Amino acid sequence: MSEVTVEPAAKGRPTVWTKPLRSLLGLAMAALLIAVSGTLISLGYVRARDAALVNAEADMRAFSERLIDRLGILSGRTTALVGFTASIANSFLVPPPERMSDKIKLLREIIAQSSNLDGIYAGYPDGEFIQAVDLSAPAWRTALDAPDLAAIAVRLMQTEQTGDRSNRLIFLDKDGNQILERRLLSTGFDPRKRPWYQAAVNGTMPAAIGPYTMVTTGALGMTISQAHHGNGGIVIGADIDLGTITEFMARERLTADTVAFVMDAAGKPIMHSDRGLMARMTTVKEKGELDVSKPIDPLLTGIKANLPTGNGVSFADIDGRTYIIMVTSVKSVLLLAGHRTVVAAPLDELTAAANRNLYQGLAIAAVIVILGLLAALFMARLITQSLSQLTANANRLQDLDFTGPSQVTSHVTEISTLGRAMNRARDAIFTFALYVPKELVRKGIESGQFAGRGARRQEVTAWFTDIYDFTTLSEQRTPEEVVALLSDYFDIFNETVSAHGGEIIQFLGDSVFAMWNAPVADEHHAENACRCALAVERKLKVFNADLKARGLPELRTRFGIHTGTAVVGSVGAKERLQYTAMGDTVNVASRLEGMNKVYGTAILASSAVVALCGDAIAFRPLGEAQVKGRATALDLYEVIGEKTTADCPEAAISTKRA
Repeated sequence: MSEVTVEPAAKGRPTVWTKPLRSLLGLAMAALLIAVSGTLISLGYVRARDAALVNAEADMRAFSERLIDRLGILSGRTTALVGFTASIANSFLVPPPERMSDKIKLLREIIAQSSNLDGIYAGYPDGEFIQAVDLSAPAWRTALDAPDLAAIAVRLMQTEQTGDRSNRLIFLDKDGNQILERRLLSTGFDPRKRPWYQAAVNGTMPAAIGPYTMVTTGALGMTISQAHHGNGGIVIGADIDLGTITEFMARERLTADTVAFVMDAAGKPIMHSDRGLMARMTTVKEKGELDVSKPIDPLLTGIKANLPTGNGVSFADIDGRTYIIMVTSVKSVLLLAGHRTVVAAPLDELTAAANRNLYQGLAIAAVIVILGLLAALFMARLITQSLSQLTANANRLQDLDFTGPSQVTSHVTEISTLGRAMNRARDAIFTFALYVPKELVRKGIESGQFAGRGARRQEVTAWFTDIYDFTTLSEQRTPEEVVALLSDYFDIFNETVSAHGGEIIQFLGDSVFAMWNAPVADEHHAENACRCALAVERKLKVFNADLKARGLPELRTRFGIHTGTAVVGSVGAKERLQYTAMGDTVNVASRLEGMNKVYGTAILASSAVVALCGDAIAFRPLGEAQVKGRATALDLYEVIGEKTTADCPEAAISTKRA
C-alpha cells in the first residue's frame, strides 16, 4: 500500500497522511482479531499451564504419599510380625537345637505372612543363630544351591558339646518336611557383632537398620529387629526386600522423564526410579554398603543442588530443562524414618498438553484472522464503492458537471445520508449555476476561496504517627466530614515533612509513615526527623485551635521515631511497584508510636535517634521498655524540644514542648 498525501485546503494547514479505507479497515479488523484472539489464547494457555502445574503438584504429592504408605505397610506388617514373635513366650526363648521343630514352624509361618520378607532370624547372647529364608527368590536358590522341591532354607549356627561351632543348612519343602541337610564350613559369623543385634539388644522398641545391599541376593533391603520380651539378649530380626518399592517408583512416574528417589538424612540417594541408575547405586562397596561415592548422574546432582527447603516445591534449570521438584519427609514410618522422598518432573512434559492447546489455538486464531481480514476487505470494498461514487459526484460538482448520475445506493446509513446531502447540494449548486457563470465558480473552487524493581540495606530514620481515638471521632462524623478533615490534616504533614528533608512513604488511614535518609541522603536524618515532629506538633496546635473554633474535635497526634538499618527500595508486583522500607527499624518506630499511650507522651524516640542527634535536640529519658516483637529491651526517650536553631528549616528560636 502506498502512502498518499492530501494538499492543504488552505494556506498554513498541515499535511495529513491518508490511506485507503479498505487498507485501514482491513488493518483495524486484523489488529482487533489478533488482540482478541491473542488475549483469549494467552488466558487459556496461562490457565491451562497453571492448572497443569497445580495438577502436577497434586499428582507428585499423591505419588509421595502412596510411596510413604507402601513403606508404612511394609514397616507396619514386618514390625508387627517381629514384635509379635518377640513379645510372647515361645520356642525362641531357648537356643537351638532345643525345640527346633517349633522354631522352624514359627519361622515358616512368619515368612508365609509377608511376601516382602527376605528372611527371618534370631540371634542369642551366646552367639547361637537361626535363620529361615524364602527360596522363591532366585538369588537365594542359586546362592544356596537349593534342591528343586525346597521351599524354605533354615541356617543353624550353634556351639557343639565339643566346643566347636557348627554351621548347618536344612532344606524344607512347602509342607515343612525336611528334604536335605548340609554341614557347612564355619564362617566366623557372630550375630552379636551385627548392627541389627546391637541396635535392638536389651531394648524395648523395634529398631530399623539400612537400607543396604544384601550380600547374598544383591537386592536393596532393610532390617527390623527387636529384643525378645522374655530375654533381652535374644534379638528377633527380619530382612525386608525393598524391590517392590523401587518397582513402584519406576512404574508410577508422572511422565517419561520424571525421576523419583529416596534420600537418607545425609542427602545420599538410596533408592531411585531409574532401574539402570539403581543398579549402579546398589553396587556392593563393602559389607553390604551402597557405593554412593561414585558420581551417579548429572540430573541427580542438579536436583540435589536445588532441593526446596522443608516439605515444599522448587523449580530448577538443569541441562537446559526446567524441573519442578517436590520433597516430602518420611514420618511415622519405622522404615526410612528421617529420610525424604524427592520427585522431579520436567516442566515441558507437564505442560505439554497446554503447549499443544496453545499451538492449536494459534493455528485457529491465524485462520480466524485471515478469514476476518478477507471479510473486512470485502466489506470495505462494498463501502468504498459507494464512497467512490460520491467522490466522483463531488468532483463533477467541483467542475460544475451535472450530466452524470447522482443517485448512490448503500446499506450504510451514513453513506445514504451523505448521498442525499450530496443530491441536495447538487440541486442547490445546479440552481445556483443557472444564475452565475460556471467558469467563475470553478476558478473560485480551485483557488480554495470557496472552500513507562530492586532494594538495598541502608540506615534510615523511620517516623510513624497516629491520631488518638480517631475511630471514635470517625463514628461521630459523616464520611465526607472525616475525609475533609483528614485532607487538611495531611496537608500539614506533607508540607512539613518535605520542608525537613523527609519523604512520606504512605498514608495509612489516619497514620503517616515517613522516612529520612532515603531516597535522598541526609547527614542529619535523625535530627531532622525530630525537628519535623516538633514542627508538626506546633502547627497542629494552630490547626486544632481552628477546629475548636468551628466546633470540631481536636486531633491529638502521637509520634514514634527510630533509626536503624532497613531494606529500602521498590518492591511489589511487576506492574505495581511501591517505594518503601521494611525491617525491624520500621516495626520499632511503629511500636514506639503506640507506646505513647503507656507513658502519656506525644513523641517517643529510641536511643539510636538520641545518639545521632547530639546536642541539637532535648530529650527526657524514660528508662528501658520491652517493645513487642523484639527480644531485647529499648531505651526510650521523650522528644522535648530543640536546643538550638542550627540546621532548622524554619529558622526559629529554640523551643521547648509544654
